[in-house]
Amino acid sequence: MYLALPAEPLALVAWAVLGLAGLMLLAAARMNLGRPAVVCLVLTAFALGGFAAAKLRTQSVRAPIAPAGGGVRAIEGFVVDVASPGQGGPRLLVAPIRISGLEPQATPIRIRITLRDDDALPAPGTAISVKGMINAPPPPASPGSYDFARDAFFDGVGGVGFALTPIASTQADPPPWRLALEMKVNAVRWALAKRIVAEMGVESGGLAAAMTTGHEAFVPKEQVEDLRASGLAHIISISGLHMAIVGGFTFAAVRLGVAAWPWAALRVSSKKVAAAAGLLAVILYLVISGAPAPAERAAITAGAAFLAILVDRRAISLHTLAIAALVILAMQPEAVAAPGFQMSFAATAALVALAEAWPRPAKEINTPWPIRTVQAVGVWTVASIGASFVAGLATGPFAMQHFNRVSTFGLVANLLTAPISSFLMMPALAIGAVLAPLGLGAVPLAAADVAIDTMNMVASWVAGMPGSQRIFASAPAWTLPAAFIGILWLCLWKGPLRWLGLPLALAVWLTPRPPAPDAWISADGATVAVRRGDEAVLLRPDAKLFAAELWARRRGLVVAMPEARGGGYDCDRWSCAPLKDSADPRIAAIFTRRVSTIQKKQPLFCAWAEVVVIRGQAAPCPTALTLTEQDFARGGSAELYREASGWRIVWAQDLRGQRPWSR
Repeated sequence: MYLALPAEPLALVAWAVLGLAGLMLLAAARMNLGRPAVVCLVLTAFALGGFAAAKLRTQSVRAPIAPAGGGVRAIEGFVVDVASPGQGGPRLLVAPIRISGLEPQATPIRIRITLRDDDALPAPGTAISVKGMINAPPPPASPGSYDFARDAFFDGVGGVGFALTPIASTQADPPPWRLALEMKVNAVRWALAKRIVAEMGVESGGLAAAMTTGHEAFVPKEQVEDLRASGLAHIISISGLHMAIVGGFTFAAVRLGVAAWPWAALRVSSKKVAAAAGLLAVILYLVISGAPAPAERAAITAGAAFLAILVDRRAISLHTLAIAALVILAMQPEAVAAPGFQMSFAATAALVALAEAWPRPAKEINTPWPIRTVQAVGVWTVASIGASFVAGLATGPFAMQHFNRVSTFGLVANLLTAPISSFLMMPALAIGAVLAPLGLGAVPLAAADVAIDTMNMVASWVAGMPGSQRIFASAPAWTLPAAFIGILWLCLWKGPLRWLGLPLALAVWLTPRPPAPDAWISADGATVAVRRGDEAVLLRPDAKLFAAELWARRRGLVVAMPEARGGGYDCDRWSCAPLKDSADPRIAAIFTRRVSTIQKKQPLFCAWAEVVVIRGQAAPCPTALTLTEQDFARGGSAELYREASGWRIVWAQDLRGQRPWSR
C-alpha cells in the first residue's frame, strides 16, 4: 500500500501509524475480546506496522540522485565492486569522491558505470578516474512495468551511466573504514572468482564463479540465454537453493562426523552442533557472495531454521518461515515488491505445506535391502517430481507477471539437474572455494566442472526444443496480489476449505489480458515501436533495445527483425515516416535533438502523420498529435492506443506518482 501511493506521506504519518498499531496490539492483548476480533486487530496492526516501516526505511536511505541530462562529467571514485554485466557491457559499482558539476552534498553515494568492452575490469578498492555520462537511474521501460529506479533508490545507487574514456588509476585519500572494509571483502571475492575461472576455464568457471562469489562478469551470454530458456536461470542468482545446499551439506557432514566419533557422540548433541556449523556456513557464504538482496533473504530464512534447531523448535515449519519473512520485511520493507522475495517465499511456503501434508508410511522391519533400495528410489523420485511441480505452480504467476516468459520444459530440466546441483556441484564448489586460496582446490573444482558441463548440456538440449519458451502478456495489476493471497490460503489453511484459494491463485493465469497498445515510445523519445499483429516493429532497432524488448514481452509481443520496418516506414539514421500505402499506425519520429534536422523534417511529417514524435524541442503540429522533449521529461515512457475519438496516451510517470525515487 505504501509503495502504491501517488504521493509521499509525511514522516509524522509513519509515527502516528506506528503508535496506532501499538494501541491495537495492546487492545488485543489486554481486552477481553473474542478470537475473531483479536485476529482482525493483530492483522491490522501488522499491516500498519509494515506501512510505517516502509516510510521510515525510505527516510533512512534517502540520498542524492544525479540530475538528468547533465552531459559529460569527470568522475573520480573508488571501485566498490564489479557489478553484474548489463545489456551494454561490463559494469562497476563506484563510490564517487567527486563528480564535476556537482556539489559534494548533491553527489550520489554510489553510481553504476557501464564500461567499454575493451576496458580491463579494475579490482575492488582501486581508485579510478574516468569521463562519462551520468544520469538518474532509469524510469520504468513502459507504463506500469517494473521500476528500476525504485530498486536503485533503496540500494543507495543515485546515478547510472557509461564511460566515454578508458578507466585510469589515480591517487586518493584513504576511504572511510566501513567503505574500506567493504572493498577489501569484495577484493577477496573478486580474486577468488578470477582464480576459479583460471582453474576451470570461462565456459564452466564463469558459472562457478557466479554461484560462489556472485560475480557474473565471466558468464557467457549464450549460456545465460540457454539457462533462461530451460528454466534454470535461478542457478545463477545466489538465493534459497544455494543457501539450502551449502547449509544442508554442512549440517549433514558435521552431524555425520560427530556420530562417527564415539567420544563426541556420547557427550554433545550432534544435531545442535551441526546446526551451529550450518549457521556459520550460511553466514560465511553470505559474505563470500557479496550479500546481494536475494542471498540476504535466503540467509535469514536458513538462519531461522538453524536457530529453531538450537532452541529445540521445528526447523521446517510455516512458523519459522513467517519469522524469517517478518525479519526481512522489518529490515527491508521494499522487498515485498521484489520478484525474488515474492517467488522465493511463495515457493518455500508451498513446499513446507507440501511437506506437512505428505503422507508418512510406517517403516517396515526386516525388509531385504534390494526392496528397500527400490522403494527409496521410488519415494525420492515421486517426492522430487511433486516438489518441483508444486514450486513451479507457486512461482508461475510471478514469473508470468514480472518476466512474461515461462519455460515449457522447466520441470524436466530441473528434475534432471537437481541431483547434480544438490549432491555434486554446490558441495564441490563450496569445498573448492575454501581450498582454492591454499592451492588445494583442483580436485573439488574438477568435480564441479563435470557437474556444470552436464548442467549446461541439459540446458542447451532443453532450450533447443521447439517451443521451449512461451511469452505471456502481463495480466491486470490486481491479479498478482490476488494470486499471492490465493497461494497463502492454500498453504496456510488445512482441510477441504483450503481449495477456496485456488481460483485466486490462478488469477494471473485465467484473467483475460487487456488489449495491447498500438505504439510505445521510450522514456526519452529515442525510439518508437508499433504493433503489427503479434509483433513489435522497432522504428530504430539500434537504440533502447532492452527497454523495447521488456515492453514487447509485457504486452505478449515478439520483437520483429530490423528489416520489418521497411514494409511500413521510410527511415534514415535520424528519422522515420510512414509510407502512404502502409496499414501500420501513421506515426513519424525524429530521433535527434539537432534543431536543423527538426526544422527540415517536421513540416513534412506534420502534413501526413497522425502522431509526430520529436526527441528535441519543437512547436506542435497543427493537425497531428505532437510529443516533444518536454512531454517525455514530464511523463517518461508512453503507450498509445488508437480509439474512435483519437489517440489515448498512458504515461509511466502518472502511474509512478511523485515519490523520492521518481522525481
